[in-house]
Amino acid sequence: MRLVLISSFFFYSVFSVSQNIVPLVDFSRYFKNFQDGYFRQIEFQPISEFKYGDNLVAYVDFRGNLIVYDGIKKNSISNLRVEYEVSDKLMIWKVGETLNMWDETGKRTLTFNVRNYWVKDDIIVFEDTRYNSVSVYYNGEIYPLYNSLGDLNSPDFIGENIVAFRDNGNFNKVFWGGAIYDIDVWQSSFSYNGGTDILAFNDLVNGTFTVFDKGVFYDVEDFYMDAYKAGRGFVAYTNLNGDLIYYSNGTKQKLSNFAPDFWDVKDDVIVWSENAFFYAFSNGEKIELARYIPKDYQLKNNTVAFRNIMGGVSALVNGEIVEITNQFNSTYSIHTNSVLVELFNRSFILFTNGKKYVM
Repeated sequence: MRLVLISSFFFYSVFSVSQNIVPLVDFSRYFKNFQDGYFRQIEFQPISEFKYGDNLVAYVDFRGNLIVYDGIKKNSISNLRVEYEVSDKLMIWKVGETLNMWDETGKRTLTFNVRNYWVKDDIIVFEDTRYNSVSVYYNGEIYPLYNSLGDLNSPDFIGENIVAFRDNGNFNKVFWGGAIYDIDVWQSSFSYNGGTDILAFNDLVNGTFTVFDKGVFYDVEDFYMDAYKAGRGFVAYTNLNGDLIYYSNGTKQKLSNFAPDFWDVKDDVIVWSENAFFYAFSNGEKIELARYIPKDYQLKNNTVAFRNIMGGVSALVNGEIVEITNQFNSTYSIHTNSVLVELFNRSFILFTNGKKYVM
């Protein structure tokens, strides 16, 4: 998710690519959508701000109305100035202490007494002060996780569709797929890292490195691991020898024999440095991205965008390395598996579906 503020003096144009939607504000202040190779106008009056995910964009129009657009139709949300957030699939907004949501099925009120709340790709987690409880919205249903007679603690970890928490008896548990799974009782919280359908942690009770994978717990290593990160259905970690290891579906694969200077995980991709080279692991393949360490990079879904040696922007998209521009110091961002580059003169290059679109 990203927020773009648009004042009466400065306008920031941003593309967001999803299945059928690419919202942007052009240099003439028109709010448009890139769809099927064309830019189509959404609003004919300037908007004040918008936030977007892969599959939707929420914005405040010139009258101050909050609207969500899914690439097909505009849905009116509120005519009040409210707090709102979006993920790739869900939207929430708060009026006073009332927390509401929108997804492809429509609008719904989650609670009239909200405190803290979190919106992820597939779930919304929220605290209800009336019942002093924490619940999660998932796939059209609200599931109670726990409540407390004293101070209410927030969950220990919230992933895109998974939640780790402790109940009143310090029993560590995991919510996934509409069900709750027990871990064990411990006097303190575990250190979790999770993504989609998967959660990794050092098991303080059994002394192992453990992965919760689609409803089953696996002891992946017999000792604690110092560093681990999870993506969509996989976990990457460095073992006791400093090797970078990839775990998915019960199988381990060594990605690097050298202790990487850095490594990172997001969604479907892993990147790391090895002997001053820049590598990625994508679609089951180790790929050399550059024979240098980029000044900066971004990860989303199965795409890596990075600063190339000329100071422009290159990217790994669908397993292919593409040079988008060599214009120095251009800004860039990833939307679904497309890459947007903003040039110094406020023009844009959008690389999507193997083609470049210039605006």
